[in-house]
Amino acid sequence: MLSAIPWSEVAVLIGALLAGGVASGILAGLLGVGGGGIIVPVLYEVFRIIGVSDDVRMQLCIGTSLAIIIPTSIRSFQAHKARGLVVPGLMKALGVPAVLGVIAGSALAGVVPGAVLQGVFIVVAVILAAKSIAGRADWRLGDTLPGPAVLRICGFVIGMASSMIGIAGGGLATILLTLYGVPIHAAVATSAGIGIFIPIPGVIGYAVTGWPHLAELPPLSIGYVSVLGFLCMAPVSTLVAPLGARLAHALPRRALEVGFGLFLLAVAARFLAAILWG
Repeated sequence: MLSAIPWSEVAVLIGALLAGGVASGILAGLLGVGGGGIIVPVLYEVFRIIGVSDDVRMQLCIGTSLAIIIPTSIRSFQAHKARGLVVPGLMKALGVPAVLGVIAGSALAGVVPGAVLQGVFIVVAVILAAKSIAGRADWRLGDTLPGPAVLRICGFVIGMASSMIGIAGGGLATILLTLYGVPIHAAVATSAGIGIFIPIPGVIGYAVTGWPHLAELPPLSIGYVSVLGFLCMAPVSTLVAPLGARLAHALPRRALEVGFGLFLLAVAARFLAAILWG
């Protein structure tokens, strides 16, 4: 355990976690993501303040983020499903192989430096942002969805990448579906469902791989999963996720795409700054 926790800052810490929970819940419903894109940066700052080592900080952020977005992803999907925009069959086609990808990604993330995980986060975020902001209708891989074999490969890659950067995979799935001509609102709704498959095995993987490092982690940590972070952020983000879903269906398609892209660029910039200047 860490020897010196600045308990005078606990109120600020909890306040930041609660605010992050609100933001992540709204984003989960609005963009079909689990909210990990906002949770990971918030947790990164919180764990920096309380003195978590750079060697394990990013892993702790990702493991905790995956735990938080489990109930948020479920709540977000329920809100989207009620509007009837989920593409039939895609959840199973992408979700099952995504679980295998999560297992591989979380095992790999447990042994690579935090800076590598930050770099993966930046690359994925910039690619997704470029696609969303450009809004080019001719940026297509095809006019119809690919066959089962290709979808399974895509699901595995989505799961592996998601588990390495602490997201539910909704952003990756959204971009994949739009590249094959699925309308943005339907892509967001379906991606929210795919995101349910990813966090649970990811949490288990991070808890196991982080167990040998408990001496470097804050109190109330189960491997690379912070129980305090989960308890502060998960209930709030789950509660507000339906608000984001309602907002998503009220916005024009283009506004939703641009907002998604700008959000991803902001997150990528923060992690780039962390790599360059600490």
